[in-house]
Amino acid sequence: QVEVVESGGGLVQPGGSLRLSCAASGSIRSIYLMGWYRQVPGKLRELVAVISGGGATTYADSVKGRFTISRDNAKNTVYLQMNSLKAEDTAVYYCNVGVSRQGVYWGQGTQVTVSS
Repeated sequence: QVEVVESGGGLVQPGGSLRLSCAASGSIRSIYLMGWYRQVPGKLRELVAVISGGGATTYADSVKGRFTISRDNAKNTVYLQMNSLKAEDTAVYYCNVGVSRQGVYWGQGTQVTVSS
């Protein structure tokens, strides 16, 4: 059993910053990918950023230069540093964890609202 828990969401003004955290726990041999997705009502969930076990990163074009994904392999934790936030970044952000030879797991989501 694997549990994925996000934290760090909240209300921030345009141009502000937030740092999201996601910790995976339970029976885990190794994690090959950890990523962040976001979703707004009526739209598909979209990838924001993903990081491999070796540290390779991929970002959505809309967040390049503003968001940074990182991970602490020893803690099975992934972070998303979000800077220069825009109103269009408002969404529920979900953490996704791929566990080797086990499966893919999702967190419950954390709300990020960018508004004046």
